[in-house]
Amino acid sequence: MKLLSLICMLLSFHGFAQRPNVLYIMSDDHDAQAISAYDKSLLQTPSLDRIAQEGIRFTRCFVGNSICSPARATLLTGQHSHKNGVRDNYTRFDSSQLTMPKILQQAGYETAVIGKWHLHSYPAGFDYWKILPGQGLYFDPRFINMQGDTITLNGYATDVTTNEAITWLRQRNNSKPFVLLLHYKAPHRNFNPSLKFLEQYHKKTFPEPATLYTDTAGRGSAWHIQTMSILRNMKLCSDLKVDPAYLQGDADNQPDEGEIAYYHAMMNRIPEPDRSRIKTIYAERGKQLQQLRPRGNELLKLKYQWYMQDYLACVASIDENVGRLLNYLDGSGLTKNTAVIYTSDQGFYLGENGWFDKRFMYDVSMQTPLLMRWPQQIRPATTSTMLAQNIDFAPTILHITGTPIPAAMQGKSLVPVITGKKPDLKRPYLYYHYYEYPQDHTVLPHLGIRGDRYKLIYFYTVNEWELYDLHTDPREQKNLIRSAKHQSLVNRLKKELQKLRDEYDDHEPAGELN
Repeated sequence: MKLLSLICMLLSFHGFAQRPNVLYIMSDDHDAQAISAYDKSLLQTPSLDRIAQEGIRFTRCFVGNSICSPARATLLTGQHSHKNGVRDNYTRFDSSQLTMPKILQQAGYETAVIGKWHLHSYPAGFDYWKILPGQGLYFDPRFINMQGDTITLNGYATDVTTNEAITWLRQRNNSKPFVLLLHYKAPHRNFNPSLKFLEQYHKKTFPEPATLYTDTAGRGSAWHIQTMSILRNMKLCSDLKVDPAYLQGDADNQPDEGEIAYYHAMMNRIPEPDRSRIKTIYAERGKQLQQLRPRGNELLKLKYQWYMQDYLACVASIDENVGRLLNYLDGSGLTKNTAVIYTSDQGFYLGENGWFDKRFMYDVSMQTPLLMRWPQQIRPATTSTMLAQNIDFAPTILHITGTPIPAAMQGKSLVPVITGKKPDLKRPYLYYHYYEYPQDHTVLPHLGIRGDRYKLIYFYTVNEWELYDLHTDPREQKNLIRSAKHQSLVNRLKKELQKLRDEYDDHEPAGELN
């Protein structure tokens, strides 16, 4: 009742006309390196760069559990996984919880979510929703509507999701401010770019990361157990679109029946005439394999380039569609009073350590892009190096809309930072806890803290610790946990980790850390 009373007071004071709208755009597995506002070495993303140029770019924003469903539950609740109940991709989100969209509804906002949901329960707290079942499909995607019906919409998923968002914006209740959560499927694996961008990217060659050929010698158990190696675990047919016909007689790369069936189902979903042209493009990969018969690092070199061609082509489609959304805001007179937020549900390995996927607490997957534009509130071309985290997203959206933030939310509003009132939130360490094992990529459960300079990670099921100096070793290649001169630091960081566990009320694993 106190929260509702405060909301009513705010409404009577401000009125609807002055209350800003929020357009929150979240892609899936979009690493910051694949945005030219962060790194120009891979591709140009002019629309995403526009948000940064007209607003603020966070260079050190991180997630608390680098995997899809937990990140989405954290967006809704402002809480870490152990509090909102979604620790992995297989847990159903309890929609009876108090969430950011429910609070906004009470505050008089019209709320909507369109696109990927991936929480195994229907959305609650939204006036409108249309969501992809599960991970969704790239071509002719299926959507579940508010009546519970599953329908197919023709087209490429990124384009279709944007079409649905613009349609909702046109038809919404103009007497209310809005908060729209727009969630793209792309560039989630398996990467299926549209013909337009596949044509542009399939001949490009991309720089290899310095650690592409790193091996696991001298590494801990987590490195040895993981199954996210581009060379060993990325499938030629289902991941890289090599027609199984080109792999006949290649004993080392022979696909199984399931992979072959998946390849054909994936290709058959692409409408003609695009399908034939796409298969012609991908046939070049099969011909290279037949001609070169690559093995080891030579095969890794090829697979990396094919991976990047498809992944970045999917990203290019996102950038194009973000441009469509920004143009719609301009044309409809909404730009001035609409805060735009762009992020991803987590980072993603683009060949570092020879890997794809995410999950690990290492910066590549723990970090996520965060771009925000809020005219007249955020100074253009601002950069923040403050430690931010996805538990902060819900409190920030509530603060932007002038809505009270419930005490149960564990994040902090970024509004004082983005408006220039404070340089940072004086939070020395961020907390991380990953749970999902052994499904999908056999990444061991672990927790830890990430500060300005040092990161401490504990793989507690095997009782192994890792310590990294992020200033001298930003790629996190040298574990200092046994360094004699770092033992006092290790002891101090273990106390800081225990302190954050207590602060966030996380009791798994039980007992003190040693």
